[in-house]
Amino acid sequence: MNRKLVIIFSLIYVIFMAALAVYYFSNDVTFKGTVAIGGIVCGAVPLLLALFTKLQFNLPIVISYLIFLVGSQYLGSILGWYGLGWWDTFMHVVSGAILAFSGIALYERLVHRNAGDKISPWFVFLFTLSFAALGGVLWEIYEFSSDQFFDMTLQGGGNKDTMTDLIADTIGGLVIAMWAGIRTRIKLKKEL
Repeated sequence: MNRKLVIIFSLIYVIFMAALAVYYFSNDVTFKGTVAIGGIVCGAVPLLLALFTKLQFNLPIVISYLIFLVGSQYLGSILGWYGLGWWDTFMHVVSGAILAFSGIALYERLVHRNAGDKISPWFVFLFTLSFAALGGVLWEIYEFSSDQFFDMTLQGGGNKDTMTDLIADTIGGLVIAMWAGIRTRIKLKKEL
C-alpha cells in the first residue's frame, strides 16, 4: 500500500509542476518555468524509486519530502515567499527535521537490528544530528557551487545566509535527534 501511495502522491506533484512549467514557459516567465522543471525532477525521485526498485518507503518521510518541495519550490520560489525573509530559515529548519527523520529510518534499517539493546541513546542522538547537519552542509555546497559556476544567486546573503541556513538545519535536526535519543533510552529501559 505504501508503494502505491508514494507513486500516487509523487505523480500528483510531478503533474502539477509539469502543468506549471508549460504555463510559465508559454507565458515567457522563464525563472518560474525553470523552477517548475526542477520540481518535476525532484518530485520524480520517489516516483522513479518506487517504480523501478524494491525499496520499502517510509510513507511519512516521502509525504514530508513532497510537502517540503511544495514549500520550497512552489510557495518559496514560484509564489515568492522567500522574499518574506523568514521563509528560507523556516524551510531549513523543516529540512533539518526531515533529514533527521531520514537518518533515524536509515539507522533503524541498518544498525538497530544488529545492535539490539547494546546501542547507546547518545549514539542515536549523535548519528541523527550528524545526518541532518551533513545534509545541510551538502546543500550549502550545492548553493555555493551553483553561484560560482553558473552565476546564480542562491546565497543571496553570502556568509550570513550560509551560516543562518546551517544553524537552522542544525536546530531542526537537534530537535528530532533529542527526541530520538530520549525514545531510544525509554525503549531500552522497557526492555530491561
